Amino acid sequence: MRTKLPIGIEKFEEIRTEGFYYVDKTGLIRELLDNWGKVNLFTRPRRFGKSLNMSMLRCFFEYGCDSTLFDGLEIARQREYCQKYMGKFPVILITLKGVDARNYEEAAGMLRSIIGTAALRFQFLADSPRLSNEDKSLYRQLIKIDDSGKQGFSMPPEVLADSLRMLSELLRKHYGQNVILLIDEYDVPLDKAQQAGYYAEMVTLIRSLFGQALKTNDSLYFAVLTGCLRIAKESIFTGLNNMNVFSTTSTQMGEYFGFTDDEVTEMLRYYGLEDNFETVKKWYDGYRFGTAQVYCPWDVINYCRDARFQPEAFPRAYWINTSGNDIIREFIRMATPGTRREIEALVAGETVTHRIRQELTYRELYDNIDNLWSVLFTTGYLAQRGAEDADVYRLAIPNLEIRQIFVEQIQEWFREESRKDTPRLDAFCSAFLRGDADAVETQLNTYLRKTISIRDTAARKTKKENFYHGMLLGLLSHREDWIVTSNTESGDGYSDILVEAEDQGIGIVIEVKYAEEGKLDAACTEALEQISSLDYEDRLRQDGMDTVVRFGIACYKKRCIVRAERS
Repeated sequence: MRTKLPIGIEKFEEIRTEGFYYVDKTGLIRELLDNWGKVNLFTRPRRFGKSLNMSMLRCFFEYGCDSTLFDGLEIARQREYCQKYMGKFPVILITLKGVDARNYEEAAGMLRSIIGTAALRFQFLADSPRLSNEDKSLYRQLIKIDDSGKQGFSMPPEVLADSLRMLSELLRKHYGQNVILLIDEYDVPLDKAQQAGYYAEMVTLIRSLFGQALKTNDSLYFAVLTGCLRIAKESIFTGLNNMNVFSTTSTQMGEYFGFTDDEVTEMLRYYGLEDNFETVKKWYDGYRFGTAQVYCPWDVINYCRDARFQPEAFPRAYWINTSGNDIIREFIRMATPGTRREIEALVAGETVTHRIRQELTYRELYDNIDNLWSVLFTTGYLAQRGAEDADVYRLAIPNLEIRQIFVEQIQEWFREESRKDTPRLDAFCSAFLRGDADAVETQLNTYLRKTISIRDTAARKTKKENFYHGMLLGLLSHREDWIVTSNTESGDGYSDILVEAEDQGIGIVIEVKYAEEGKLDAACTEALEQISSLDYEDRLRQDGMDTVVRFGIACYKKRCIVRAERS
């Protein structure tokens, strides 16, 4: 019986004891110890295994470690490291991904709850013979439950700001050993605070909390933090000079977040899906962390789950469902005409070159379009394809999944933009009813010039036509009193678009062609001939349309010509 797929499982112990498939990332332990840093920050996009790695670190280093969890794994073969470090430290692990509040008071309450819950794991401190009465009193402040009728912990603001350092000191006194501190998703409270309007207050709290825990903490052995963005040092890491930062461009430890080619090949083979490798690679590969080429683990695992039950299952954009993709939406909204050209190049599989700022504050993210290029890169919507200079990278859309996200957001943006000009849309639709090919052509060319093309230069001709087809459908759907259908069986084939204006008894047949090599006239003639030879208007006649207008539309890049016939 094959092991289960660990979808959404972020606890290392659960994966290792409950029969889940595990991709061995324990080599990260040795790398951390060999590349020593008092404070280590890993920045990676969401869903790349940050939380699972943090859980793995705790299971290895913490007192009371179950060494059998690591049987057969890479770190178990490093006996010297296991003898010296396994199960030899007090470990504090907190995750801040749940700090999502409408105001500062609620967010501070969530932080109290997270840290208070972490402190409750060490209840033996309340009776430790190695702690003074004053120490025990401090511990009780960390775990005291609010007795005013409110839920949660009641530590006062000054205690909250010093809570991680304080808990570290108490553990050191009890064990006689310095503490390992693990802070997962450290930047989420700042992200949510910026969105909700209490960023300044949250920065002050986080700066104090981290400053005392990471900078002035004599009880700290080492710390590891993970997050999506590397927040500027002047924002929350003021004066912290002992930090190793492992970003997506760092040359070290790139293979420990995400799956490598070999790991994906082995997983697919294990589940009998080796024939699906090329599909998985096109859809979910394409990230480069340092020198390592990696896949998004969340996507690979979810695809394996679906393909196990349906080997011919179409790949899906699993990653998109874990976020609202607000960054792409804002990026497209802010795009200048020049930026829109770059987006077109990216969607067509090309690269663009930009300087990447890896130290931003959340307050700065939407200040300008240049910052958004950096955010798209650090959050995984773009990947590097090599460096041109220090901090200057060739950027690309990593894979088909992310391309689909861009395409969907571009289409939504175009629909919203076109709907803002109702008179122009009304005139465009009315021109179809009149059979006015010149008016349709003029307005459609205007829309084409303004939109962001999502044609694929490497795609088949029919796929290129889909862009223009979809664009027309979106524009014509403005008329809610029309019946607009796509790829409908009619006559001896399937017409691109059929429109029925029932009140006026007018039907419209539209056939769209992509003009290879820019031969627009020939493509337009071909479209009209296809309508006629395959009798696409038959469905409209059956539905009682008295008049039928036939449109042949030929498109090439951002140009089109339109011809019409009336019967």
